[in-house]
Amino acid sequence: SSSTFPKKNYGFETQNDLGENNNVNLLGMPKENDWILHGPFSDKSLIRNVLAFHLGNQTDRWAPRTRYCELFINDEYIGIYILMEKIKRDDDRVDIAKLDADDNAGDSLTGGYIVQVDRFELGNGWFSPFDPNHFFVYHYPNSSDLTTTQENYIKNRITNFEQVLASGNFDDPDLGYASMIDVGSFIDHLLVVELSRDVDAYRLSSFLFKDKDSKGGLLNAGPLWDFNLGFGNADYCDGWDTSGWNFDDPNCGQDQPFWWDRLQEDTVFNNQVQCRWDELRAGPWPVSYTHLRAHETGRNL
Repeated sequence: SSSTFPKKNYGFETQNDLGENNNVNLLGMPKENDWILHGPFSDKSLIRNVLAFHLGNQTDRWAPRTRYCELFINDEYIGIYILMEKIKRDDDRVDIAKLDADDNAGDSLTGGYIVQVDRFELGNGWFSPFDPNHFFVYHYPNSSDLTTTQENYIKNRITNFEQVLASGNFDDPDLGYASMIDVGSFIDHLLVVELSRDVDAYRLSSFLFKDKDSKGGLLNAGPLWDFNLGFGNADYCDGWDTSGWNFDDPNCGQDQPFWWDRLQEDTVFNNQVQCRWDELRAGPWPVSYTHLRAHETGRNL
């Protein structure tokens, strides 16, 4: 949303002759009507988002599917683009319950929601009470479609998560963070981000989603988004450095939500990260396939 590059990005809808939504398969992707044509101007390789999303999908979590294409507008050749799925609540995208304006009590109030950590948007979110450097944006439903009750519910739910993380018993297996989040989703998110060393990760273009309590109700990290400045494609925030943790970077780490540092203080979480890394390396992320290395972190990844 902040990019003003010569190669523009486009969002578009597929519609029928009456101007109504028309769910279609595009280049083999599941039927939908909201799409993005992404022109990665800052990424001359054109592959960084495609690679990151592919790695995410390999963890069996949804990340936008992508297809390369050549774009013509009014018979003018615009260039090579990436057709991709928009982050949206849908059975084949972020598979959470639909939230309607009359869902204001009981289990129906509890989901689903998608929230983005990003730049300030007037009237469309809130600042974290624990860290004024990050702002939560209502992504689904948008603030114009949310009732005050729904806004307060998801705001309070995420604030409670931050309160628990900041507390002395944050690592309690029954009362701590593990009772509030899908820990596996946070681990998979962390691993893709750390492999890419994306300088925008965690603090911008980062998402959380939550389904109804009757469907689990835990906060999930993701979906993945915006990796144009990953994989060494930045001359700030040590984006070129293959050592250390991205969330702990001395130049930009202070801008990250404190969650990631705090989670690393829990031995159980660290052990789970190690186990998941080993599992992915033995499965969909083998060295011979990804040609990627773990960061030299002082930990035996």
